[in-house]
Amino acid sequence: MLFNSSNQKSRKKNVTDKLQKNEIKSGFFKSIPVIFGYFPIGFAFGILAVNAGMNILETFLMSLLVYAGSAQLIAVGLLESQAGLLTLTFTTFLVNLRHLLMSAALAPYLGHLSRLEQAFFAYELTDETFAVHSIDFKNEKKPPKRRIFVTNTSAHLSWIGSSILGAWTGSILTNLEAWGLDYALPAMFIALLVLQTKNWRHIAVAAISLMLSTLIFWNFGGHWHIIIATLTGASVGLALQKQALKDAAP
Repeated sequence: MLFNSSNQKSRKKNVTDKLQKNEIKSGFFKSIPVIFGYFPIGFAFGILAVNAGMNILETFLMSLLVYAGSAQLIAVGLLESQAGLLTLTFTTFLVNLRHLLMSAALAPYLGHLSRLEQAFFAYELTDETFAVHSIDFKNEKKPPKRRIFVTNTSAHLSWIGSSILGAWTGSILTNLEAWGLDYALPAMFIALLVLQTKNWRHIAVAAISLMLSTLIFWNFGGHWHIIIATLTGASVGLALQKQALKDAAP
Protein backbone atom coordinates (compact mmCIF):
# COMPACT_ATOMS: atom_id res chain seq x y z
CA MET A 1 0.00 0.00 0.00
CA LEU A 2 2.78 2.41 0.91
CA PHE A 3 4.56 1.57 -2.34
CA ASN A 4 1.40 2.25 -4.42
CA SER A 5 0.77 5.52 -2.56
CA SER A 6 4.34 6.62 -3.22
CA ASN A 7 3.96 5.79 -6.92
CA GLN A 8 0.73 7.77 -7.17
CA LYS A 9 2.33 10.81 -5.53
CA SER A 10 5.30 10.52 -7.87
CA ARG A 11 3.01 10.34 -10.93
CA LYS A 12 1.00 13.34 -9.76
CA LYS A 13 4.19 15.31 -9.20
CA ASN A 14 5.46 14.40 -12.69
CA VAL A 15 2.14 15.44 -14.25
CA THR A 16 2.16 18.73 -12.30
CA ASP A 17 5.77 19.45 -13.29
CA LYS A 18 4.98 18.72 -16.93
CA LEU A 19 1.95 21.03 -16.87
CA GLN A 20 3.99 23.81 -15.30
CA LYS A 21 6.76 23.42 -17.90
CA ASN A 22 4.16 23.51 -20.69
CA GLU A 23 2.64 26.67 -19.22
CA ILE A 24 6.07 28.35 -19.09
CA LYS A 25 6.85 27.26 -22.64
CA SER A 26 3.44 28.40 -23.89
CA GLY A 27 3.83 31.77 -22.17
CA PHE A 28 7.20 32.36 -23.80
CA PHE A 29 6.01 31.35 -27.28
CA LYS A 30 3.04 33.70 -26.98
CA SER A 31 5.44 36.55 -26.22
CA ILE A 32 7.63 36.01 -29.31
CA PRO A 33 5.56 38.20 -31.70
CA VAL A 34 5.55 40.94 -29.06
CA ILE A 35 9.33 40.64 -28.61
CA PHE A 36 9.92 41.03 -32.35
CA GLY A 37 7.69 44.11 -32.34
CA TYR A 38 9.35 45.64 -29.29
CA PHE A 39 12.96 45.29 -30.37
CA PRO A 40 13.11 47.99 -33.09
CA ILE A 41 10.97 50.44 -31.10
CA GLY A 42 12.90 49.88 -27.88
CA PHE A 43 16.18 50.23 -29.77
CA ALA A 44 15.01 53.52 -31.29
CA PHE A 45 13.84 54.73 -27.88
CA GLY A 46 17.27 54.03 -26.38
CA ILE A 47 19.01 56.04 -29.09
CA LEU A 48 16.58 58.93 -28.77
CA ALA A 49 16.79 58.90 -24.96
CA VAL A 50 20.58 59.31 -25.03
CA ASN A 51 20.24 62.01 -27.68
CA ALA A 52 17.81 63.86 -25.37
CA GLY A 53 20.41 63.92 -22.58
CA MET A 54 19.64 60.74 -20.63
CA ASN A 55 22.39 58.26 -19.78
CA ILE A 56 22.25 54.47 -20.10
CA LEU A 57 21.25 53.95 -16.46
CA GLU A 58 18.40 56.45 -16.72
CA THR A 59 17.23 54.82 -19.94
CA PHE A 60 17.27 51.41 -18.25
CA LEU A 61 15.34 52.69 -15.21
CA MET A 62 12.72 54.37 -17.41
CA SER A 63 12.12 51.15 -19.34
CA LEU A 64 12.03 49.16 -16.11
CA LEU A 65 9.77 51.43 -14.05
CA VAL A 66 7.63 53.24 -16.63
CA TYR A 67 7.39 50.49 -19.27
CA ALA A 68 5.06 52.31 -21.64
CA GLY A 69 6.45 52.72 -25.13
CA SER A 70 4.37 55.64 -26.39
CA ALA A 71 4.63 57.51 -23.06
CA GLN A 72 8.41 57.01 -22.95
CA LEU A 73 8.81 58.24 -26.51
CA ILE A 74 6.63 61.29 -25.83
CA ALA A 75 8.58 61.99 -22.64
CA VAL A 76 11.88 61.83 -24.55
CA GLY A 77 10.55 64.24 -27.17
CA LEU A 78 9.37 66.66 -24.48
CA LEU A 79 12.66 66.39 -22.59
CA GLU A 80 14.59 67.18 -25.76
CA SER A 81 12.46 70.27 -26.37
CA GLN A 82 12.96 71.29 -22.71
CA ALA A 83 9.30 71.05 -21.75
CA GLY A 84 8.33 71.69 -18.13
CA LEU A 85 7.70 68.93 -15.60
CA LEU A 86 3.96 69.68 -15.44
CA THR A 87 3.57 69.37 -19.22
CA LEU A 88 5.56 66.14 -19.31
CA THR A 89 3.66 64.58 -16.40
CA PHE A 90 0.19 65.55 -17.58
CA THR A 91 0.81 64.51 -21.19
CA THR A 92 2.14 61.07 -20.32
CA PHE A 93 -0.70 60.65 -17.79
CA LEU A 94 -3.29 61.26 -20.50
CA VAL A 95 -1.55 58.94 -22.93
CA ASN A 96 -1.46 56.12 -20.35
CA LEU A 97 -5.08 56.44 -19.20
CA ARG A 98 -5.99 53.63 -21.61
CA HIS A 99 -4.13 51.20 -19.33
CA LEU A 100 -6.89 51.71 -16.76
CA LEU A 101 -9.47 50.49 -19.27
CA MET A 102 -7.32 47.56 -20.41
CA SER A 103 -6.77 46.37 -16.84
CA ALA A 104 -10.48 46.68 -16.08
CA ALA A 105 -11.37 44.65 -19.18
CA LEU A 106 -9.19 41.72 -18.05
CA ALA A 107 -9.94 41.98 -14.32
CA PRO A 108 -12.89 39.49 -14.39
CA TYR A 109 -10.47 36.74 -15.49
CA LEU A 110 -7.93 37.38 -12.73
CA GLY A 111 -9.95 36.65 -9.60
CA HIS A 112 -7.76 33.62 -8.80
CA LEU A 113 -4.69 35.85 -8.44
CA SER A 114 -3.70 37.51 -5.19
CA ARG A 115 -3.85 41.31 -4.88
CA LEU A 116 -0.09 41.52 -5.28
CA GLU A 117 -0.18 39.30 -8.37
CA GLN A 118 -3.00 41.39 -9.86
CA ALA A 119 -0.99 44.57 -9.26
CA PHE A 120 2.08 43.05 -10.90
CA PHE A 121 -0.01 41.87 -13.86
CA ALA A 122 -1.48 45.35 -14.33
CA TYR A 123 1.98 46.92 -14.03
CA GLU A 124 3.33 44.75 -16.88
CA LEU A 125 0.27 45.07 -19.10
CA THR A 126 0.82 46.81 -22.45
CA ASP A 127 -1.22 47.23 -25.63
CA GLU A 128 0.47 44.20 -27.17
CA THR A 129 0.22 41.84 -24.18
CA PHE A 130 -3.39 42.99 -23.69
CA ALA A 131 -4.13 41.82 -27.25
CA VAL A 132 -2.52 38.43 -26.52
CA HIS A 133 -4.33 37.94 -23.20
CA SER A 134 -7.73 39.19 -24.38
CA ILE A 135 -7.79 36.49 -27.08
CA ASP A 136 -6.71 33.71 -24.71
CA PHE A 137 -8.90 34.70 -21.76
CA LYS A 138 -12.15 34.42 -23.73
CA ASN A 139 -12.14 30.63 -23.36
CA GLU A 140 -10.58 30.42 -19.89
CA LYS A 141 -12.07 30.95 -16.45
CA LYS A 142 -8.70 30.77 -14.68
CA PRO A 143 -5.77 31.52 -16.99
CA PRO A 144 -2.60 29.71 -15.78
CA LYS A 145 -0.47 32.02 -13.66
CA ARG A 146 2.85 30.86 -15.03
CA ARG A 147 1.81 31.34 -18.62
CA ILE A 148 0.50 34.88 -18.29
CA PHE A 149 3.41 36.07 -16.13
CA VAL A 150 6.02 34.48 -18.42
CA THR A 151 4.39 36.22 -21.40
CA ASN A 152 4.44 39.60 -19.61
CA THR A 153 7.93 39.24 -18.17
CA SER A 154 9.48 38.03 -21.45
CA ALA A 155 8.01 41.02 -23.28
CA HIS A 156 9.21 43.42 -20.57
CA LEU A 157 12.74 42.00 -20.58
CA SER A 158 12.92 42.37 -24.37
CA TRP A 159 11.87 46.02 -24.06
CA ILE A 160 14.51 46.68 -21.40
CA GLY A 161 17.22 44.86 -23.36
CA SER A 162 16.51 46.66 -26.64
CA SER A 163 16.38 50.02 -24.81
CA ILE A 164 19.80 49.43 -23.24
CA LEU A 165 21.26 48.32 -26.57
CA GLY A 166 19.82 51.43 -28.24
CA ALA A 167 21.19 53.68 -25.49
CA TRP A 168 24.64 52.12 -25.82
CA THR A 169 24.52 52.56 -29.60
CA GLY A 170 23.32 56.15 -29.21
CA SER A 171 26.23 56.93 -26.90
CA ILE A 172 28.62 55.88 -29.68
CA LEU A 173 26.82 57.63 -32.56
CA THR A 174 27.42 61.28 -31.78
CA ASN A 175 25.92 62.60 -35.04
CA LEU A 176 22.41 61.16 -35.32
CA GLU A 177 21.50 63.43 -38.24
CA ALA A 178 24.14 61.78 -40.41
CA TRP A 179 22.35 58.44 -39.90
CA GLY A 180 18.87 59.91 -40.26
CA LEU A 181 18.01 58.76 -36.72
CA ASP A 182 16.83 62.21 -35.65
CA TYR A 183 13.68 61.51 -37.66
CA ALA A 184 13.02 58.21 -35.85
CA LEU A 185 10.65 59.71 -33.26
CA PRO A 186 8.24 61.56 -35.58
CA ALA A 187 8.40 58.69 -38.10
CA MET A 188 7.49 56.21 -35.39
CA PHE A 189 4.47 58.19 -34.26
CA ILE A 190 3.32 58.67 -37.84
CA ALA A 191 3.53 54.90 -38.33
CA LEU A 192 1.60 54.24 -35.10
CA LEU A 193 -1.07 56.74 -36.16
CA VAL A 194 -1.48 55.16 -39.60
CA LEU A 195 -1.80 51.67 -38.09
CA GLN A 196 -4.58 52.84 -35.77
CA THR A 197 -6.51 54.82 -38.40
CA LYS A 198 -9.27 52.47 -39.55
CA ASN A 199 -12.25 54.68 -40.40
CA TRP A 200 -13.27 58.26 -41.17
CA ARG A 201 -13.77 59.08 -37.47
CA HIS A 202 -10.12 58.25 -36.74
CA ILE A 203 -9.05 60.44 -39.66
CA ALA A 204 -11.23 63.30 -38.39
CA VAL A 205 -9.79 63.10 -34.87
CA ALA A 206 -6.22 62.98 -36.21
CA ALA A 207 -6.81 65.94 -38.55
CA ILE A 208 -8.47 68.09 -35.86
CA SER A 209 -5.72 67.34 -33.34
CA LEU A 210 -3.00 68.10 -35.89
CA MET A 211 -4.49 71.42 -37.01
CA LEU A 212 -5.28 72.59 -33.49
CA SER A 213 -1.84 71.67 -32.15
CA THR A 214 -0.11 73.41 -35.07
CA LEU A 215 -2.21 76.58 -34.80
CA ILE A 216 -1.67 76.90 -31.03
CA PHE A 217 2.07 76.28 -31.38
CA TRP A 218 2.47 78.86 -34.16
CA ASN A 219 0.53 81.52 -32.26
CA PHE A 220 1.52 80.93 -28.66
CA GLY A 221 4.57 78.63 -28.62
CA GLY A 222 5.36 76.61 -25.53
CA HIS A 223 4.23 73.00 -25.07
CA TRP A 224 0.62 73.30 -23.98
CA HIS A 225 -0.48 72.76 -27.58
CA ILE A 226 0.12 69.02 -27.05
CA ILE A 227 -2.17 68.77 -24.02
CA ILE A 228 -4.91 70.96 -25.50
CA ALA A 229 -4.88 69.08 -28.82
CA THR A 230 -4.92 65.72 -27.02
CA LEU A 231 -7.90 66.62 -24.83
CA THR A 232 -9.79 68.16 -27.75
CA GLY A 233 -9.09 65.19 -30.04
CA ALA A 234 -10.17 62.70 -27.36
CA SER A 235 -13.38 64.67 -26.73
CA VAL A 236 -14.20 64.80 -30.45
CA GLY A 237 -13.47 61.09 -30.79
CA LEU A 238 -15.77 60.26 -27.87
CA ALA A 239 -18.58 62.40 -29.29
CA LEU A 240 -18.25 60.76 -32.73
CA GLN A 241 -18.21 57.29 -31.19
CA LYS A 242 -21.35 58.00 -29.15
CA GLN A 243 -23.09 59.32 -32.25
CA ALA A 244 -22.09 56.21 -34.21
CA LEU A 245 -23.51 53.93 -31.49
CA LYS A 246 -26.70 55.98 -31.41
CA ASP A 247 -27.09 55.73 -35.20
CA ALA A 248 -26.47 51.98 -35.12
CA ALA A 249 -29.07 51.36 -32.40
CA PRO A 250 -32.38 49.88 -33.69
